[in-house]
Amino acid sequence: MFNNPVLTFIQLMNGISLGMNLFIIAAGLTLILGVLRVLNFAHGAFYMMGGYICFSLVGLFAGLPGGFWLAVVGSAIALAAFAWVVETTMLRHLYDRDHLYQLLFTFALVMIISDLVRFNWGTNVLSVSLPNGFRGATDLGISFYPTYRLLLTGMGIFVAISMWYFVNKTRAGRFVRAARQDREMLESLGINVGRVYMLVFVAGSALAGLGGALAAPAVSLAPGMDAEIIVQCFIIVIIGGLGSLGGAFVGALMLGLLKSFGVMLIPNFEIVLIYLMMVIVLMFRPWGLLGKPEAK
Repeated sequence: MFNNPVLTFIQLMNGISLGMNLFIIAAGLTLILGVLRVLNFAHGAFYMMGGYICFSLVGLFAGLPGGFWLAVVGSAIALAAFAWVVETTMLRHLYDRDHLYQLLFTFALVMIISDLVRFNWGTNVLSVSLPNGFRGATDLGISFYPTYRLLLTGMGIFVAISMWYFVNKTRAGRFVRAARQDREMLESLGINVGRVYMLVFVAGSALAGLGGALAAPAVSLAPGMDAEIIVQCFIIVIIGGLGSLGGAFVGALMLGLLKSFGVMLIPNFEIVLIYLMMVIVLMFRPWGLLGKPEAK
């Protein structure tokens, strides 16, 4: 394959595009795990809901200019609203409980959301049309490449830069970092830590919905699509390091490239390569590539 520069370039771009879309989703999980310390198994189900809501909103906004983009924004807002209800009514009562309770709660959410998806949209495979202006291919010199996949790459980079700026350069971002490092100290300064936790969960879930909506034109929507994505997101978090957005970016890029080239080089063992990469990272850096060892 590497003797063919065009094919190598296309697979490279496929890996980057996939990695950037995975980053948008995994960044939300990284944020929730890093700050709330909640094992949110429902994050993949939120991604699936984002895709299905986008499908419905695209039909609703079909006659409007920019209808697809309105649907994408609407999906992210819908997931943010749903996450706000979940956090304020149920999840906040589990922060100080054992992780097993959090795991069981989020797993129950997965079951509920899966049934809701089947009830509202059925079990048939659905698809979303590519938005106007992004249905063709762009000449990159070496080869033509689908314009929408280039958009996914750009969106992933934009989300990464925006989140870095928010966490490191804004007052609210300092509160998020402080809540991750020392909740008691932040409370002693008069900051409402409960509100910080709520906003982090809402923002992380909105990113899952955004990732699902953006992926909808590139994947098939079907019940159960959340199972694979949540496994990949946890692998990205483990590789990158708990709570590290930079680590999530690197981990998502590595996973995307490994899947892209692995399916060409050893298609029967492509999934094994992903787990092998995770095992190697855990052997030499259990806290992740860009993570930090937890203080005992």
